[in-house]
Order: sequence, then structure tokens, then C-alpha cells
Amino acid sequence: MPAQQKKIIFCIAGVFSFACALGTAAAIGTQLWIRGTILCKTGALLVNATGQELEKFIGEIQYGLFYGERVRQCGLGGRPFQFSCDCLPGMEILPAHQANPPIFPDLLKIIPASIHVSVILFCTVLIIFALVGTGFFMYNAFGSPYETLHGPVGLYLWTFIACSCGCLILILFSSEVKIHHLSEKIANFKEGSFTFKTHSERFADSFWIILGCSLVHFMNALLIRFAGFEFPFSKSKDSATTTGAVDLMY
Repeated sequence: MPAQQKKIIFCIAGVFSFACALGTAAAIGTQLWIRGTILCKTGALLVNATGQELEKFIGEIQYGLFYGERVRQCGLGGRPFQFSCDCLPGMEILPAHQANPPIFPDLLKIIPASIHVSVILFCTVLIIFALVGTGFFMYNAFGSPYETLHGPVGLYLWTFIACSCGCLILILFSSEVKIHHLSEKIANFKEGSFTFKTHSERFADSFWIILGCSLVHFMNALLIRFAGFEFPFSKSKDSATTTGAVDLMY
């Protein structure tokens, strides 16, 4: 492949990698990871609500890695509450018109803290290696890279790490929400009188941004291959033929 086309491919891959870094950073700071509705089970059972009456006991919830908001519906109108993650323990949920209180430090007693911290950690690693990949793509496009980490091996390595981190984020966060019922635990946090149950939930924009970033990094690996560089540790036909000829000599 001509050198000019390789430069164009590496520039495109570098731009994609940088966009993934920005997208992941933006996704971390939003509360648009999960959107759903929560049912006030206690209130609905007290009045035996069915049909349209049941809608008066269905509130909303949305949250991200650090903060979120829920609307508490128990038959007397919605009451919005906001919650956020902070380093100061001992705080609790307050109404929305007050300052955002930290909730996740208290929730660490009941939620899988190791999974939640791992999701944040892998998001950070994804940003770092997406930026590293951007630098290496641009260096290969306009510089004279070394044959090892500065060359195609380095491109494959950073792209593979970034793609793996994105997949781990999706798996860990999905397990935290679906298997460990994170939405219900947040909704029932310090609720003495009422019991809330998840009515519906779906992954929101930030989750799909991480999925898109993982697919982009996988596509970057294909672009490297399209530029004419073999996958690492794969033997070419010429090397295999040469090795066979040498074996016949002995």
C-alpha cells in the first residue's frame, strides 16, 4: 500500500481514538447510564391499585457512576430527590432543591463496591490508552517509528487494551445493574416505611457511548490490518517457507 494511503488510514484511526477518549470522559461525568421506573410497592398494596391507578405509584430514576436523580411516587404526587458520589461519608438523600448530597459512600455497604470501583477504574484506563493510541497513530502517520512498540505491534497493543477495557466496563456495569439490582438498592436507600421495586430499566446514552468506543477500537485494529500490517505473533507464508527450507538442510 502506498505511504500516502497509510498516512490517511493512521490519521483516521488516530482521530477515532481521540474521539473515543473524549466520549468516554463525557460519559463518566453524566448520569445517563441507566434510566428506569420504580414502583412504590407498599403504597400500591395499601390501596390495591391496578390499571391507571398504578401509575400514581410509579416514579422515575436515572443515574450514572457518580450521581443521579429519582422521582418518588407514592400516590401523593412526585417528590424529586438527587444523589451524588462524594468523599464525605455520613450524608443521605435530600430533596432536589437542596445541594446534591453524597449517597454512594453510604451505599458501599450494600452495593458491590469492588465492581463499581472497577468500572470507574477501567473507564480511566480506557481514556488513557485511547489517548496513547492516538499519539501512536499520529506518530506512525508522520514519523519514523521503531519496529517494536512504536510500530504496528504498539498500535495493536494499545488498541487491544482499550477495546478490552471497554468490554469489561460493559460487562461489569451490566452485572452490577442486572444481577445485583443496583436500581432497587438506590431506590430503597434509607426508606423505612416504603418498599420500592424496579418496574422497568434500560441502559441510557453513556452506556451506549462506551459500547461505541469499544467497536471503534476494534475497527481501528482492522484499519491497521488494512494498512498492510499483519496481526502480532502471526507467521507469514514467506517465513514459514524459509523455516521449512532450513529444516530440510539438516
